Amino acid sequence: MSWELDRFVASLTGLAPATVQAYASDVVAFADWAERGGLDGPTAIDRLLLRRYLSFLTTRRYARRTIARKAAALRRYFAWLHRTGVIEADPAARLSAPRGEGRLPEVLGQADLAAILDQPPAKVDDDPEEIRLRDDAVLELLYGSGLRVAELCALDRDGLDLGRRLVTVWGKGSKQRQVPMSEPAADAISAWLERGRAHLATEATPAAAVFVNRRGKRLGTRDVRRILDRRALSPTHPHALRHSFATHLLDGGADLRVVQELLGHASLQTTQVYTHVSKERLVAVHSQTHPRA
Repeated sequence: MSWELDRFVASLTGLAPATVQAYASDVVAFADWAERGGLDGPTAIDRLLLRRYLSFLTTRRYARRTIARKAAALRRYFAWLHRTGVIEADPAARLSAPRGEGRLPEVLGQADLAAILDQPPAKVDDDPEEIRLRDDAVLELLYGSGLRVAELCALDRDGLDLGRRLVTVWGKGSKQRQVPMSEPAADAISAWLERGRAHLATEATPAAAVFVNRRGKRLGTRDVRRILDRRALSPTHPHALRHSFATHLLDGGADLRVVQELLGHASLQTTQVYTHVSKERLVAVHSQTHPRA
């Protein structure tokens, strides 16, 4: 029996492209695992088997957040199968990932941020000016406005208001939000648009795209990862800039709900993880600086 994967993926409307890709990959991985166990379709799946699969992922040392996403993909998949009449009962209803210790977000220190934003390593000294201008603008915007990488890559010119230092992006679930830009980010973007972008653009370049790669195509998430790899002192995921943005705002006294709005989180609970990071930083500073700590 078919797993109906193509039809399921086609049903994932209203989600960000990265989420659709992740859910599709997650369900394909589960189907492959089930077939290795002799099961050829979703009608043979029960709740116990789904729990065994999540436990299997735990033994393979997947991060808790990754397993939670895979569980969410399976819930959506089996709910769709039930809704469309492919299966009679939904075995994934209320399926949750096994509990475990979650990892706190990575937050960059001042030395890391200086290398990324202010004093890049010597290996980028010979980069053409247009590349330096683009990379400066990309990294300043990621840290200065806390954007997701996919939001930055999808950014169009009409989403920029450099005069008022505002950027409008489309986040998860096709939700639009407006975020302030830092002054360094606005200056870097202006310089890139005025002196850099034309050198990389080709006839095939999307006219609306703010950021483009060396081939003139819209900048992709892998391009951003390569930019950061060339600037960072140690391997750093681009999302660490977003984590640092949120944590540094809270360190500076920002209200949690304001940070939630800036990040585009649907739930305040998602934002609260950064309060734990801030508390850890405060404890670290106290232990390092107080004479009786």
